[in-house]
Amino acid sequence: MAKTHSEARDLFLCHAWDDRRGAALELNNLLVELDVTVWFSEMDVPLGTSLIRKIDKGLAGSRAGIVLVTPSLFKSLNSDGIASQELSALLATDRVIPIVHGTTFDELRRFSPLLAARSGLDTASYSSLSEVATKLADTVLIDDLVSVSVDE
Repeated sequence: MAKTHSEARDLFLCHAWDDRRGAALELNNLLVELDVTVWFSEMDVPLGTSLIRKIDKGLAGSRAGIVLVTPSLFKSLNSDGIASQELSALLATDRVIPIVHGTTFDELRRFSPLLAARSGLDTASYSSLSEVATKLADTVLIDDLVSVSVDE
């Protein structure tokens, strides 16, 4: 169910359309349980609204982006779908973290050398997607602490 938010988000979740009810939804839910605010199309784009415009606002209002890299994402990138546009926007920033799931960084390098060059996480190195979400949440919390101490 879509909801409307005007506040900034910690993370923008870029994913393939085919992953929206699987790994992307699971990762979103795990992050939200850890008090991370996530822009996720399944939750943030009300029916009847412009998907591209909502994505644009979501990208602009998020502190960082995570790209859920799956075999479905590779298919989407080959077809120059919306995920390809999201990835292009995220790569133009220094705020993107690849999360490789069900594939490898070597495979990612063939599709996007720029994204593969970013520091990221491979879910195969963890016992669950929950551990990956915790690592991401810890990164967001550390950023919050650094930001608070710099502002004081």
